Amino acid sequence: MSFWRSRQGVGIVLIVLAALCFATLDTSIKHATRLAPVLMLLWFRYAFQALATLALRFPVQKFSLLATANPRFQLLRGVLLLLTSACSFLALQYLPVGEFTAMTMLSPVAATALAAWVMKTRVSHQRWLLLVAGLAGVLLVVRPGGQVFGWALLFPAVHVASYAWFMLLTGRLSGEENPYTTHFYTGLVGTLVMCPVVVFSWETAALAAHWPWFLLIGFLGTFGHLMLIRAFARASAPVLTPYLYTQIGFATISGWIFFDHVPDALAWLGIAVIAGSGVGNALLLSSEVNKPLASSPTAVPR
Repeated sequence: MSFWRSRQGVGIVLIVLAALCFATLDTSIKHATRLAPVLMLLWFRYAFQALATLALRFPVQKFSLLATANPRFQLLRGVLLLLTSACSFLALQYLPVGEFTAMTMLSPVAATALAAWVMKTRVSHQRWLLLVAGLAGVLLVVRPGGQVFGWALLFPAVHVASYAWFMLLTGRLSGEENPYTTHFYTGLVGTLVMCPVVVFSWETAALAAHWPWFLLIGFLGTFGHLMLIRAFARASAPVLTPYLYTQIGFATISGWIFFDHVPDALAWLGIAVIAGSGVGNALLLSSEVNKPLASSPTAVPR
């Protein structure tokens, strides 16, 4: 029991809780998009985060919460996460929760390749092999004739690319910005960018009839990110990242319970390969000299 009271133990508990939040969020999104316009749900998710972070942290940090030395990076980071979330909200209208989650969990491995290309970070041969294995796992999930093959696969593809860039930028900001400041600006940027868009799909009747789903989506997204911040404040990414892949299990179980969907045999194999490549990448990360992503959250937020 002493381990679970240590900083690393608490960090692991928090990261699993964050994974559960994101899996529940995806399940809620899949259901809520049948009840209300997707753009309204997306706008509310970010508005809730901005207002909740301001309410919780401003009494503690005062105006330092708003102080940022990297406004352009904060803007770009917010736009990238908004794009990532938009792909999630749109994709979940058409794709099963478990398979979608498995595909998007390729993002941390893709960020490894991106770091090698953009930042000239040394990446071992083993990690390149894990990247190839992860791609092979995705092909098993999205193969022609499978349960999820179709045009909607464009959304998780864009999701993985945008989130890989988001991770690099988060690593760039992690040593320079207060995490709660970054959390606030992420919500604020998403809200402001969505304001002129959401006007065209606004339905007051949908908000009045289904407001608990709006609140649940906003809460789960915000709370999940707060758990990430607290987890990575207590333990390093190599310790925590393997536990992030519990999100695939949570999402697959919720897809079965709420939508009566079970992946087929080859999809199960692909999901296992994706998870294995991600966990292996995280374990190898701790043994490499150059670790630009080591301090950045590597979950797949919504």
